[in-house]
Amino acid sequence: MTISATAREPGKSETVIDRLHSVLEKDMGQVETLLKARAKSPVDIIPDLSEYIVSAGGKRLRPMITLAAAKAVGSSKHATHALAAAVEFIHTATLLHDDVVDESDLRRGRPAAKSVWGNSASILVGDFLFARAFTLMVETESLEILDILSNASSVIAEGEVRQLAAQGRLDLPTEDYLAIIEAKTAALFEAASRAGALSGGSPEHADALAAYGKNLGLAFQIVDDVLDYGGTTSVIGKVVGDDFREGKITLPVIIARRRGKAEDHAFWARALDVSTQEESDLARAIHLIRATGAAEATIAEADAYVGLAKSALSSLPDSEWKTLLGELADFCVQRVH
Repeated sequence: MTISATAREPGKSETVIDRLHSVLEKDMGQVETLLKARAKSPVDIIPDLSEYIVSAGGKRLRPMITLAAAKAVGSSKHATHALAAAVEFIHTATLLHDDVVDESDLRRGRPAAKSVWGNSASILVGDFLFARAFTLMVETESLEILDILSNASSVIAEGEVRQLAAQGRLDLPTEDYLAIIEAKTAALFEAASRAGALSGGSPEHADALAAYGKNLGLAFQIVDDVLDYGGTTSVIGKVVGDDFREGKITLPVIIARRRGKAEDHAFWARALDVSTQEESDLARAIHLIRATGAAEATIAEADAYVGLAKSALSSLPDSEWKTLLGELADFCVQRVH
């Protein structure tokens, strides 16, 4: 297992993600080694399914944030590598569970694990990866880090349940939407950043990096939600329109519905009900989100969180890592363009 799955495609300009992979190559190699070793099991389906989803790679954004946070205030060591691997296992486990709950057929550009091995295997291997994550947390030899990540795991689960309960709630307040994404996405970014600072030996900067991670996570999810109505599969790693087909109430929908006409309200009520949704509805939903300016308003909301994330870095000592973390926040919104 290598990080080659995330290598830059020929002809594409270098991004901050590419630069992070480059400067963290040695550290990420250690993390990849841990991921491969800890995904092993004598039960064949476990390493097969684990290898399938872990080797799909993604951007490895969360472990890279963990490593960069440690280096921004100190240095990385085995505890940091174990922590970064634990963060990635937690993230991967939630993806396995999410694909079952959301009935998603595609993950990171290829068939979701549940489409290959079935729902039961995906859920159980997700549980296995959660357990492996906790083993790695123990290896950091820090009760504080264990507390941070175990609490984040609970919050993520609560966020997923809150999102499930909110499905179909056309009157979902923006505050409730933000609470959902803060739990299901931003919590792990926040925990990775805070724990990274602690593993780097700088508890005095932990709060600042936690604030950075939380706001970065909020911006990241908001951008993902608007990309669902106009991004590409290669950008977001899933079928465009998945959220719409699943009836999820996200910020672009909340804004478009609030700004829309009466007949638009009737459309949203029917189209976001999966039992009455029609094949042509996605195209109209995209049109309404653009026509009402909901896409731009959603991006502006993400931009505001990017600003908060970058402001949180101001107390850190100047370094290449601080600069890269700031650029990463900017890149979060640049993905839309």
